[in-house]
Amino acid sequence: MFNNNFESGFHNNVDTMFNFFPIIFGIIFFLIIGVFVVVIVKGLTQWNKNNNSPVLTVEAKVVAKRADVSHHTHHNTDSTGMHHTSSSTTYYVTFQVESGDRMELHVPNSEYGMLVEGDEGRLTFQGTRFKGFERAY
Repeated sequence: MFNNNFESGFHNNVDTMFNFFPIIFGIIFFLIIGVFVVVIVKGLTQWNKNNNSPVLTVEAKVVAKRADVSHHTHHNTDSTGMHHTSSSTTYYVTFQVESGDRMELHVPNSEYGMLVEGDEGRLTFQGTRFKGFERAY
């Protein structure tokens, strides 16, 4: 009699678990899709805002530089089982304008290498897009 009740209770618990699995899976699936949608909408909104912003040129000073390195591991699907690792670097420069406000802009590595903290000149940007920096001599 004990075994029969145990098995009955065990099967009820397993059945309950399998009944909740589709619900939990659905919630997680929609959360992941929701995160992707939010990221895409934010990106498109920023892109549109940048496109509709005027191109401005202001006096500015380079006050800080930083690089953000991301590492990526790629798994091969062939029989060797080897892994390939790569990295990418994103460069940022913080500029201070005459009003004292600061803005950090993503810059190409060719520009990043040419800029030095303390450089003063004319910064050209559009929204959050770096367009160029002309050093004052």
